[in-house]
Amino acid sequence: MTNKMQNPCSDSPSTQLNLNIRGLAPSATVTINDLSNQLQKEGRKVYKLGLGQSPFPVPDPVVNELRLNAHQKAYLPVRGLATLRESIAAHHRRTFKIDCSADDVLVGPGSKELMFLLQLVYYGDLVVPTPTWVSYVPQAQIIGRHVHLVRTRFEDGWRLTAEQLDFLCRIDPSRPRIVVLNYPSNPTGITYSRQELKDLAEVAHRYRLIILSDEIYGQLHHQAAHESIVPYYPKGTIVSGGLSKWCGAGGWRLGFFVFPRCMRWLQDAMAAVASETYTSTCAPVQYAAIKAFEESPEIDHYSFQVRRILRALGQHLSETLTNAGARVIAPEGGFYLFPDFSEHAEKLRERGITTSTELCRRLLSETGVAVLPGQEFGQPPEQLSLRIAYVNFDGTRALKSIEKLPSKALPDVECLRDWCPDTLQAIDHLIEWITKT
Repeated sequence: MTNKMQNPCSDSPSTQLNLNIRGLAPSATVTINDLSNQLQKEGRKVYKLGLGQSPFPVPDPVVNELRLNAHQKAYLPVRGLATLRESIAAHHRRTFKIDCSADDVLVGPGSKELMFLLQLVYYGDLVVPTPTWVSYVPQAQIIGRHVHLVRTRFEDGWRLTAEQLDFLCRIDPSRPRIVVLNYPSNPTGITYSRQELKDLAEVAHRYRLIILSDEIYGQLHHQAAHESIVPYYPKGTIVSGGLSKWCGAGGWRLGFFVFPRCMRWLQDAMAAVASETYTSTCAPVQYAAIKAFEESPEIDHYSFQVRRILRALGQHLSETLTNAGARVIAPEGGFYLFPDFSEHAEKLRERGITTSTELCRRLLSETGVAVLPGQEFGQPPEQLSLRIAYVNFDGTRALKSIEKLPSKALPDVECLRDWCPDTLQAIDHLIEWITKT
């Protein structure tokens, strides 16, 4: 009786987790956000540069559609609402010159869930260039897939090269593989040129690879010049996208895949598994999303202003970090920076810091700046790299303020300090702390 009172679970079923799950930690981006929120509750000043959540409001026309469709409560088709799928297809034809129809689109509760289903359904290895988003590899580990990490180089702009991909594939040419391309990139902000995409497509065609082209930041290309790899490898590329990044609607949880017609067998298999797991995506959000992907001057203007703000902010922050001795590439899209402070390794070592994880831990503890270590993105622990999500500002205020500027002008530093004060202060604190003697 005494033992049971001391440990009420002593005679409960023993812990028997799936071996693929044992040791799996929560997503690093979610963890840093939870920790930042907890520190704020405790009264600490925290600069939240960890979670990549758009700071901008969902466009008014899309919000209004959600209000009008709040009554929608029926289970919708597993593949998604037909009118939404047509709206997504039309958007991709119009914006990215992708030849597709509504039948090629599969809607899900976030692109993250669809990526998981893809790896579950398709029997093949996962090829991931690093640095990489934090969830591709853990998903493969959960399912039990073999992962090939391909280390890209700063000198190549953190881009996967055709030569690297060919070297990997020719070792076992017929091996089934999914190659992940994410651009504009989380965590580096880089993208690919047309020629680089053509070269990668040529290798993919040679080895009959599946390319998962994660283009969820495509509409945040700072020059509005995102180019999909699909036209160069139309039979083997799946495009992944959603509402979360460009439309500011991460919590709405709506993503989609656009499949090649000749891969309908894979789309059908994923839809079958979806029918046995999540059934369908939230009905009111699907109806509202139709408006997001329709041709609209108001949403085009919203996107134009968002890109202007992010372009100016990314340029300023990358220049500031470079001047402080960091190796960093100016972002071409999205809202991330990936600086490497290895030049300061000796001074940091004297302070007991030898890994990116320890660097971030101490940085948060001593300055309140919350960023993620490069190790979480597949980089060697000793590389003192960080991922910075420069989104901790009031996006609504920034959008209202930029309307006062001429349409061809980028916000200057004074504007950025006014609109994004915590973001610039965070980088100043980070640099001061890292470079201090």
